[in-house]
Amino acid sequence: MTAIRHISCALPDRAVGNEELAREHPEWEMDSVVERAGVVSRRISAPGETAFDLSVRACAALVEESKLELSEVDAIVYCTQSPDYVMPGNAHLLHRQLELGDSVLAFDYNLACSGYVYGLAFADSFIRTGLASQVLLVTADTYSRYINPADRSASVLFGDGAAVTHLSGGEDGARIVAAELCSHGRDFEKFFIPAGGMRTPATAETARESTDRHGNVRSAQDIHMDGLGVWGFINSAVPDHVKGFLDRRSLTLDDVDLFVFHQASQMTLDSLAKALRLPPEKMYVRMAEVGNLVSASIPVALRAALDEGRVGSGDRVLLSGFGVGLSYGSVLVEL
Repeated sequence: MTAIRHISCALPDRAVGNEELAREHPEWEMDSVVERAGVVSRRISAPGETAFDLSVRACAALVEESKLELSEVDAIVYCTQSPDYVMPGNAHLLHRQLELGDSVLAFDYNLACSGYVYGLAFADSFIRTGLASQVLLVTADTYSRYINPADRSASVLFGDGAAVTHLSGGEDGARIVAAELCSHGRDFEKFFIPAGGMRTPATAETARESTDRHGNVRSAQDIHMDGLGVWGFINSAVPDHVKGFLDRRSLTLDDVDLFVFHQASQMTLDSLAKALRLPPEKMYVRMAEVGNLVSASIPVALRAALDEGRVGSGDRVLLSGFGVGLSYGSVLVEL
């Protein structure tokens, strides 16, 4: 049995509130931002501060908060879409930073909003097969680097942050019971950055800004998010996925004590609660003061739920992520 032993988090010091955005963009209707996005403030990394820097801070917090000896770590699984370099990946930078031995496996994977549940499944597989025994799962992103400040659809929503999760075999902690991972690649253009990769390299032309019919300003090197399109996909795919996932384990929604979904937006969470008929007390939300933290959103929310005592020994928690790819998946844990 694989268990989550501890989760530590790190957020940038700078908080950008809705009042600041309203001063910079008086034409934006910030009241509707709170209603739809559910965000009143978001954490934004400082100039030169990267996802890797935040993950180093999260690792330092993990060592301070838990009894983990770094010499025991034998795997680093690192999820980010904002790495320090094209190559190598952040996992190997962290391997050097933590001064780990050569027998440690380390790799990056490129996922966003479903990254945490994918990473839990990876770590569980490594531990179950004996490939690793003490895993650091790092989920860290600085999406603010990819967002045009004049793009209201994205800049009001996303924040930056990192989380590191320590997993190992055993019964202590939140034990991973089951996982399912899914993909919907045919609609990848609903949430992507058109230029900057090998298919369309960055040029002066791809850096040229344009304004869409909703007044959002972007270049081809910025995040392009079809918010309603992604929201529609989530509404059509995720409720059936969650119910099917539980049904295949002979469980119902009533058997789950707490649902921790990717903190996409308040509108998304409200629509999922409605579709699944979940009462407010069964869904944990921690987004208002930090924003959508992409791959770090679920572990940051889960850590807060544990700290607040929202769940305890014997409880079942369903973790579910969805977004870029398009991808989605769920992991069931028992405390």
